[in-house]
Amino acid sequence: MLTAQPLATARLDLLPLSVSHAEEMAVVLSDPALHTYIGGAPDSLATLRSRYRRMTAGSPDPAVSWLNWVIRLRDSGLAGTVQATVREAVAEIAWVVGTPWQGQGIATEAARGLVEWLDRQPVDAIIAHIHPENRASAGVAAAVGLAATEEQQDGEIRWLRQTC
Repeated sequence: MLTAQPLATARLDLLPLSVSHAEEMAVVLSDPALHTYIGGAPDSLATLRSRYRRMTAGSPDPAVSWLNWVIRLRDSGLAGTVQATVREAVAEIAWVVGTPWQGQGIATEAARGLVEWLDRQPVDAIIAHIHPENRASAGVAAAVGLAATEEQQDGEIRWLRQTC
């Protein structure tokens, strides 16, 4: 079973998720526009705390690792999250960066840091599922070495990077 470790990139610290991050992250994730491609609406602080409690408790399946980090810009605080769910040597990754921090390369830098860390783990493939109209996330996926496939899941395109 893998566990999230603190990671660092040029501008960012990826910190293992904690329930204590909920208050700041509720503000970071408060823009309804973040849900354009994933649906839903921003979580309340109480809902986010509850979700973070479940996430930090880990997967109930010992064969699955839930790995979650907050993205901290060293000079200004939290800006988003990156995550990986690892099952049978396949890591499914995702990222979200708050609206005020978008367009600055933060998602790409954080995702690249995550992928580089996953490359040192017992992982054979990295995947992401991205809405076909989400060009920004498609750009992040391509920048970290994933390629779009013909497969779709719930209307999202499966992106893939073989690591071995």
